[in-house]
Formats: sequence, structure tokens, C-alpha cells
Amino acid sequence: MDLIPAPRTADLRADAPPYVFGPRPVLDTGPGTGGTARWLRRELGAATGWDLPPAGADRGAAPGGGADGIRLRLDEGLAARLGPEGYVLTVGASGADLAGASPAGLFWAAQTLRQLLGPDAYRRAAPLGSAGRVWSLPRGTVEDGPRFGWRGMLLDVARHFTPKSGVLRWLDLLAAHKLNVLHLHLTDDQGWRVEIKRHPRLTGTGAWRPRSRWGHRASPLWNDTPHGGFYTQDDIREIVAYAAERHVRVVPEIDVPGHSQAAIAAYPELGNTDVVDTAALGVWDDWGISENVLAPTEAVLRFYEGVFEELLELFPAEVSPFVHVGGDECPKAQWRASPAAQQRIRELRVDGEDGLQSWFVRHFDGWLARRGRRLIGWDEILQGGLAPGAAVSSWRGYAGGIAAAEAGHDVVMCPEQHVYLDHRQAAGPDEPVPIGYVRTLEDVYRFEPVPPALSGAAAERVLGAQANVWTEVMENQGRVDYQVFPRLAAFAEVVWSALPEPGERDYAGFAARMAAHRRRLDVLGVEHRPPGGPLPWQRRPGVLGRPIEGEPPNV
Repeated sequence: MDLIPAPRTADLRADAPPYVFGPRPVLDTGPGTGGTARWLRRELGAATGWDLPPAGADRGAAPGGGADGIRLRLDEGLAARLGPEGYVLTVGASGADLAGASPAGLFWAAQTLRQLLGPDAYRRAAPLGSAGRVWSLPRGTVEDGPRFGWRGMLLDVARHFTPKSGVLRWLDLLAAHKLNVLHLHLTDDQGWRVEIKRHPRLTGTGAWRPRSRWGHRASPLWNDTPHGGFYTQDDIREIVAYAAERHVRVVPEIDVPGHSQAAIAAYPELGNTDVVDTAALGVWDDWGISENVLAPTEAVLRFYEGVFEELLELFPAEVSPFVHVGGDECPKAQWRASPAAQQRIRELRVDGEDGLQSWFVRHFDGWLARRGRRLIGWDEILQGGLAPGAAVSSWRGYAGGIAAAEAGHDVVMCPEQHVYLDHRQAAGPDEPVPIGYVRTLEDVYRFEPVPPALSGAAAERVLGAQANVWTEVMENQGRVDYQVFPRLAAFAEVVWSALPEPGERDYAGFAARMAAHRRRLDVLGVEHRPPGGPLPWQRRPGVLGRPIEGEPPNV
């Protein structure tokens, strides 16, 4: 069958007649299965028209008595061979039996069940007149469990804002691909996207910019429509709860000390006021890296401690054990020119301006650890040393992740040369706003999160991997869809499935399964890139990008 990601084993018998559901199948639920049961009744019930009543309801049959339908069970013993998110799905004479090593494993079994039912199982309503439709499943067994515990996607909502409804949609799409981490890039020079009640100007001022560059920063074009938006605290609570129901962890990112012009525009005292008229700054309307960074003062630390205090309440530890602090791409020119910053360097006895950046990160490393959270940041945070519990997002290549893992830190691999999905998908002239290296569907399928340079013990430090979606040149949902899909499906298989070495992977087989998966994406309303290239309305003629020729370096 055309399952994506590919399961560990699938003994589905094409030579046997399928199991055909009756007109009113039941849903037999065991202890601890209520979350998946609610999801099945809501999602599968909408697509099929089934009520999925409890076993025995209006039937005279005892629960577990083999009535036509779907049975849900937890079986912790499966973890020993399939891992904590493992599952077994069996289709026999009386329907489908789903067993999970945990509630998460059971939920992934339900995702596989939905794929086996066909693309129409992804519809939000059963078409009128389809009450007599026959739904069937191939008989056999699927046994499955993921390779990695961190299977993520970063969504940049700072450069171009994604409304709450769009974030909820992304959570459904991640879950459909058995991905379990959504990293929300909430703040940057171009916008602040989360309500902080003690600092209301962060969203009152910092969430809005007067215009946006149209294309890469080399483009002469501008979109003069003001852009912005933010999530209220209740919005965030809803997003986090929605994610938890789908066994997706949400990692919030508040960037310090760079990428902070939106915050400085809202509160000028956060900037280096002795060298810049920070009161004259607005939210940045261009792309790239702003020179305006946070001042290295105790007052700035207290301000951001207040931000993180509210953030921790919004993102409970059981859903968000990690908090991302950025820590990357911090220009040092203002600190070099600032008498206050230079005095701070002397007081702290740190190694110049780079030492100041490390001081920022180490402060919040300890602050978060004392509150039961783990700091994670981009690989620049390795400079200056980290607390034992801190983790690293390796984005500039593999090297940062290798260094972090060998030093005993956990690592999420997200090298830009391989899994930055803002990079173009083909070399042709029709690719919209082409950025970076060509990264085809096959290239992503051959990405390997654990580089061979890692020692055995250090390799165990690789928590998993993440595909990053930076939205400078993605102005709406359709553009994001185009850049992300179908490549996210390939990435999902890389982080879930037990694949051979990159050069030995069966890309032709994956591409054949992808043809069926595209029909699922169509039903879900995903505006993915067609195999033959962009459709006319997916192109952006005349809008400059920044293509890089050749093969990306393997660093």
C-alpha cells in the first residue's frame, strides 16, 4: 500500500478480499484510548458519515465481542520492540484492531488507518448521496514505530504572519505525516507575534510593519500593504491544546540578543541607546539581519525574564519541555561602538563581544533550567559553553551538531544545505522567488540526520531532525504550501522510517507512493508543487530571489 512514511513492516495481502465495513461500524475503546477515539469520531466520522457508536450500543453485543468496526487498545509491552510511539494495526474478519505502546503510538496507528481507507477519508464532510458508499481495508498487519523522537518543522510566523487557523491547519498536516514537533519562530526584526501582558507594546507596536520587501532583499519591489498580526494568550493556549491532542510538542522561540528590532521598536530602552537613536526605529520592513540588537544590561535581562515567565505559563512543560532562545546571527557593531557595552565586557570579564552574546545565552540557560525547562538554540550558542541540559539546533551544517553531540549535548539536525524548505525545488526559471540551492524531493529523501563522522555514543545525542520554513518570500498560505510540499512528506519518511544509507534508498519506490499521497494532499487542500513544476498561479515572474548554483557544501 502507498503508506507515507513507510512502516517498519506491512504484511497487507493484495491477494485476499478486503475487509468491507458495514453501514454502521462501532468504535470499541479500551482504557486510555479516549483521545484517539475522539479524533476518529470527529475526523473519520466527518469523512465517512459514520457515527462510530461504542461497541454494544443499540446492538446487543458486548464490548470487545467482535462487532464490525474499529477496536482501540493500549499495550505498553509493544514498546520493547517498537519503541514508546510504536503501534500494531491488524485488519481481520471483524474490522481493524489498533494497539499502541502509548497514546501517541495509538494515534499514529489511526493516521495509518486513515491512509489505508483512501484519499476520501481526508474529506471534511461525506458528499451528499454517498450514504451507501462502501469503505474497505486491505487485510493484514502493520507493525511500526519511529526512528527518532524529534520529528519537526519550524514555521516562521515572524516574517510573514500565519493566523491561528493556519497554525491549527499545520498541526493537522504534521500529524497526518507522523511529525511531532512544531517549532514556532515567534519573534524577529520584522515582527513580534505573541501577546505579553506586562509589555503590551510588544504586540501593540512590534507586531506591525508598514510595508514588506517583495522578493529577496536585492529586489527593488515593495508591497506597501501594512503587514502584521499576533496570537493572544488564549490563542496560544488553544494552539498548545490542539497540538497536545495530536501528540505534537510546540517549541516556542523568542530570539535574543539579535533579531530583536521589533522589540526595540516597541521599547526603545532595550536597544543600545548610547550609539543609536532607538526611539526612531520602527519594526523592520526589510529582510536580512538588522544591526539593531539588545543592550547587554541587567534591565534587558529582567525585561526578557518577564517575557519568558509569561511564555512558560502558556507553554506547559508537558507539551513544551524545550524553549528556543535563538542566539544566532547577532551583529556586534553596536556593542563595539557602545561605551556601556564595553564597560559591561570589562565587568563580566568575558571575551569581547562574542563573550557578551554567550553571556546572554548562558543567563537564560540557567534561568530556564531552574524552572524545569531545557534551553535550545541555534548552533552559535556553543560559543562560550552551555549547561549540561541545553540542546542545539544545528543549522549552518552538520559541524555544529557534531561538536555539540561530542561535547555531550542533545542535537536537532536541521542543516540549511539539506532541509531549509525555503530553498528552491528546481533550477528552472519558473520557480517562484528562487532562494538558495536546488533541493529536490529526491535530495530531501536522501537527507541523513546522523552524519557518519559522529562516534557511536555521540550519535545517540541526535534527538532527530527538523525541516525549517523561513517565510521572507512566502507571503501567504499557498506559497508556504508550495515550498513545503511534497518535500515535507519525504522528510517525514526520513525521520520516521528505518531507511538504508542515503545512496541505497529506494527513491523510485517512494516516488510511486508519493503519486498516491499527492491525492491525499489534494483532498486536504494543500497547494503542493506538481511534479512538472509550478502551475501558472504558483509562479512569481519578475520577483527577484537569491539562487545559489551548484551542489551545497557538506559541512
